[in-house]
Amino acid sequence: MAGMQPHDVFRFTSTTDPRLSPDGASVAYVVASVDEESGEPRSSIWSVPVDGSTEPRRLTFGPKRDATPRWSPDGRWLAFTSVRDGEVAQLYVAPVDAPGEARRLTDLKEDVHGPVWAPEGSRIAFTARDHDPDDDIDEPSRRPPRRIDRLQYRLDKEGWTARRTHHVWIVGLNDGDRPTQLTSGDYEDLDPTWAPDGSRIAFVSARHEDWDLTTTSDVYVVPSSGGEPKRLTATDGAYARPSWSPDGGCIAAFFVPGAFDDPRHARVVVVDAADGERSMLTEDLDRNCLPYPPIREPVWDDEQLIFAIEDAGTVPLFRVPTDGSSQPWRVSGQDGWVTGYDLAAGILVHTLTTPTTPSELFVGDRRLTDVSLPFGKEVELSEPEPFTAVAPDGAQIDAWVMRPVDFDEEQTYPAVLNIHGGPFTQYGQRFFDEFQVQTGAGSVVVYANPRGSSGYAEEWGRAIRGPVEGGPGWGSVDYDDLMAVVDEAVKRYRFIDPDRLAVMGGSYGGYMTSWIVGHTDRFRCAISERAVNDMASEDGTADLAGFFRGYVGAAAWEEPEAYARISPLSYAADMTTPLLILHSEEDLRCPINQGEQLFTVLRSMRRDVELVRFPAESHELTRSGSPTHRVQRF
Repeated sequence: MAGMQPHDVFRFTSTTDPRLSPDGASVAYVVASVDEESGEPRSSIWSVPVDGSTEPRRLTFGPKRDATPRWSPDGRWLAFTSVRDGEVAQLYVAPVDAPGEARRLTDLKEDVHGPVWAPEGSRIAFTARDHDPDDDIDEPSRRPPRRIDRLQYRLDKEGWTARRTHHVWIVGLNDGDRPTQLTSGDYEDLDPTWAPDGSRIAFVSARHEDWDLTTTSDVYVVPSSGGEPKRLTATDGAYARPSWSPDGGCIAAFFVPGAFDDPRHARVVVVDAADGERSMLTEDLDRNCLPYPPIREPVWDDEQLIFAIEDAGTVPLFRVPTDGSSQPWRVSGQDGWVTGYDLAAGILVHTLTTPTTPSELFVGDRRLTDVSLPFGKEVELSEPEPFTAVAPDGAQIDAWVMRPVDFDEEQTYPAVLNIHGGPFTQYGQRFFDEFQVQTGAGSVVVYANPRGSSGYAEEWGRAIRGPVEGGPGWGSVDYDDLMAVVDEAVKRYRFIDPDRLAVMGGSYGGYMTSWIVGHTDRFRCAISERAVNDMASEDGTADLAGFFRGYVGAAAWEEPEAYARISPLSYAADMTTPLLILHSEEDLRCPINQGEQLFTVLRSMRRDVELVRFPAESHELTRSGSPTHRVQRF
């Protein structure tokens, strides 16, 4: 049986976003796949009884993408978003058990996100962007110029956000009800949640003066009938994903303290809905409680909250009492990576992925779906083996090795060191098509969580701050850790050919790849993808422009020498390793000039370098880009 091949991108299927019916008897979830004929992503909504008494059944049959299933409070209706007519996701509602067509509730020009039912079941809140009428002018040469007066005016995958800010909307279920916009202004209003009595909606926004120059945001509350939003919190950090308590007395949320003090762990907090007084519930846990990619808000279970954390390459579920009477404790049993969760009527369900299984649905340890089973039966997948490397200063680094498919103990193989992005993210116990395609191609895969990663104590993630203050900066102990991982892998696993080593990574992983080939020639080749290569120009041109001071300790114009010192481009003269530069032409997180600059310098010096540009793709090419482009990239 062959290992995973590039075209297998079109074959594997996974489940996401589980949502329980109010009585806890059934769970709706999204099944995501790729249509091989069109080369486009597809998704539909399914349902299965929690007791497994009947087989899963498909609830929606949209031709493209149905997502975000949300049960009505009485369990009779399912709201969801769907791309059916055109390319914009609209809001629909359909009966769950009675026959009937899905009814469209919105006809907006921008996508509907995150529908939330009102407690009485007659209204749904959601968010959508304002529509810029200039975008309706087909001929670009006739469009007026864009007038920009704030720093945050574009976003990767979204494009221009000036005049296209997110706002909270409400729509009723009666025929003829039209969506009404609840919030307005030049602000990003996100994550609405209803008060239990339906009179108010809490949401997250940054509405303070010069909000675009900071990383802080607040929880706001607005009457659901309309009115001026009231700020509830103290603008002393960043809030996300609020969730109103069943009694209406407080609001749970994730909170990242401070501003320009990166990285910090997201904490689970409870905020008094009357006076904004805050209680931190996970301070002593010392783990990041807002995994990447984000999953959902904290879920209430009477006077406790359920949430996910990042922990040494896993994403488990934890529970904590809201009165702070005890420390958080783990509630999910399996090793792996939780991708979604929900609780109703005392029943807890979750979706979980492992290194050899795309995301599937579970209740406890019992599996309810097998959407990935056909793929798993036809493709041989490689299991990771954990090992520990020790850096020169004694730091111990979690690492993994994956053997190639059809492994022969008597042979030696090339090995690829993979470096994750972020840097405040983690590699770990989840299905990753990159690694499986590499092992399917006959390579050993090595990966690790060096200092700077999440999933460990906050001190581990903050170890590469600076170099202006607080640490040595990028390209310091993280580089030492990765080299120690390679040394240990070559020493421990005799089947790795030390003369056939490659290194690759994307985003921060691309940065580190560029940095590595500027500081060692031990690798035979390298792939630097969507990389940061010049820190100063990145800080001035990215969609998150001006925010690197949170890591470096100063702005680029204040300490240009510090930015140059930690920029791979500064060491291009020392790059002799054959280098492939991959970049997306519509990447706004690490704009394509980052790849272009490095290519220009290396080609001018007649080095072995090639630049591959993917049109119409963002920073997310490898995760949610065109499947056709993903195959071509592989």
